[in-house]
Amino acid sequence: MRSIMTGTAAGLLGAAALCLGAPAPAFAGTGAAARSPVTFCGVDKATGLAVWTDPAGSCATALEVASTYTKSASSRAGAPAAIRVGATTWTCQERQGDPNPYQECVTGDSGGRTGGRVVLTS
Repeated sequence: MRSIMTGTAAGLLGAAALCLGAPAPAFAGTGAAARSPVTFCGVDKATGLAVWTDPAGSCATALEVASTYTKSASSRAGAPAAIRVGATTWTCQERQGDPNPYQECVTGDSGGRTGGRVVLTS
């Protein structure tokens, strides 16, 4: 009887440790290497998707990018979309995550370097 209680307690403590110790998700970027962890900004009101940005990004901008993209993406089944927020052009598209796909919007230059990054997840 005591070994059952001990095993159950150990299992519950292990599950709690896994849940509490989960870091913020890191998503693969447009380059070969994975990016740094991202910052949660809130939820897109139109779709209910979680909105994330790189730690240096602005959450106000990320939420505006997400809103603009989700409004324009409804007519573009999975195709890349170019959107403008203020004076900045963002390129947005669906990416394959592990295991679920996610939406990613980036700003960049012709050399493939990204400036800003916004990620939408379910």
